[in-house]
Amino acid sequence: MNLSRRTFITSAALAPVACGVPLGYERGTPVAQPKPTPNVRPPQVGQEWTYVKRDVFDGKILGTVTEKVASLGSAIVIERMDEGGGRLASEIQGPWGTVQTTTAWPRVISFNPPIPLWPQELSSHSSKQLNTKYSLAGYSDNSYGWQEYMGSHGWEQITVPAGTFLALRYQNLINYESEDDNKADCIRKETIWFAPSIGRWVARESSGSYMIQGQLGVAILEGSYQWQLTSYK
Repeated sequence: MNLSRRTFITSAALAPVACGVPLGYERGTPVAQPKPTPNVRPPQVGQEWTYVKRDVFDGKILGTVTEKVASLGSAIVIERMDEGGGRLASEIQGPWGTVQTTTAWPRVISFNPPIPLWPQELSSHSSKQLNTKYSLAGYSDNSYGWQEYMGSHGWEQITVPAGTFLALRYQNLINYESEDDNKADCIRKETIWFAPSIGRWVARESSGSYMIQGQLGVAILEGSYQWQLTSYK
């Protein structure tokens, strides 16, 4: 990753992440830092979470996905299925809270080294810059730069279809190198509500943008989506 890109995220992260404004229409009620800090539920085989996915702009439901802890060990495998029971790519963590392979984006990607899924310090105000490489599923010989700024913005009581939860709201600003040489200044933004009591997030919003190499103009916007927890066990 070149110096200009590294400098970009260091400065750009301060504005959208520090202000702490969610990307779409999800809102929670701010509460004080809980004392003691809640423990994160450890993984067990059979734990399960179901989410509904919506388009942020028109609220249209795009589908549901169920995620289930299938196996534990040095790699924690979370299997995923769509609403019709069709098998989707699995998420892989190891250790718990550190993602090796993620399905959170349009294409399955693996990180080397793995990166945290949520702030390791569950405080109202924490921040961390992460640097890693990622590869696309099926193309592990090629890797690309990934720089992420993670910042938490307080605890909230948030209500989703599955109920009301105490959650830490945090945001990620990601600057990554695309496998497509025509794309530059690739940015992804996330707002996530992580509930320690269930060991996973209960709501999440994401959006992205990029520029075309050699062309001047506004950034090209990618889809903006929201996920909400509908049930868990």
